[in-house]
Amino acid sequence: MRNIKITIEYDGSRYKGFQRLKDNDNTIQGKIEAVLSKMADEKIEIIGSGRTDMGVHAYNQVANFKTNSSLSVKKVNDYLNNYLPEDIVIKNVEEVDERFHSRYNVKQKVYLYKINNSKTQDVFLRKYSTYIEKPLDIELMKKASEYLVGEHDFTSFASSKSKKKSNVRNIHSITINKNKDMIDVFVEGNGFLYNMVRIIAGALIDVGLHKKTPEDIKLMLDKKDRSKASDTAPAKGLYLYSVKY
Repeated sequence: MRNIKITIEYDGSRYKGFQRLKDNDNTIQGKIEAVLSKMADEKIEIIGSGRTDMGVHAYNQVANFKTNSSLSVKKVNDYLNNYLPEDIVIKNVEEVDERFHSRYNVKQKVYLYKINNSKTQDVFLRKYSTYIEKPLDIELMKKASEYLVGEHDFTSFASSKSKKKSNVRNIHSITINKNKDMIDVFVEGNGFLYNMVRIIAGALIDVGLHKKTPEDIKLMLDKKDRSKASDTAPAKGLYLYSVKY
């Protein structure tokens, strides 16, 4: 039995998220498994590095699957890209050690949140970034982000639907870059709670709009209460940027 690792890029706009659903096959996982199963003539189940929600995108999602197929990794790659929808692309296929697990072996992840901060909405970016019309104070956002770096209890920054036993996570860095009207927020950490990055993005946007102060971010953390934090930013601005092993 071979263990195959794949790196996936996808536009999540029209999907119900990454994870396969019992009552709906319109997911990234569902689409890939359907093609793989036909290719290998056996039932294939892929394991993703993590789930992404409906509307969230990925530059480098990682998954692995076990198969008896003898096809070369190049032929697997070519087959997938030939039969998958054009908004899902397999960037790399490689054979890995049988013990490799795309979720359990993750050491850190990087998420990217994109904000379009122009005077008018860009119709070509409307599904791939969050539009904020009023100018954002980038320096205040950077100052606020410093309170989030390090190991904290992120209960205030997790969806109430989160079922994790512990809400303690370690954010290694938050980098905020502005290029003309686009603002990129990179968040790197050892793991993330449900909606955590989108809630962080929402809080930083509030600071950038002067609705909250950088010091309010520390208060949010200290309260350990989701109702005390900012709203969850829209899914369309979020990308799984990279997964590190």
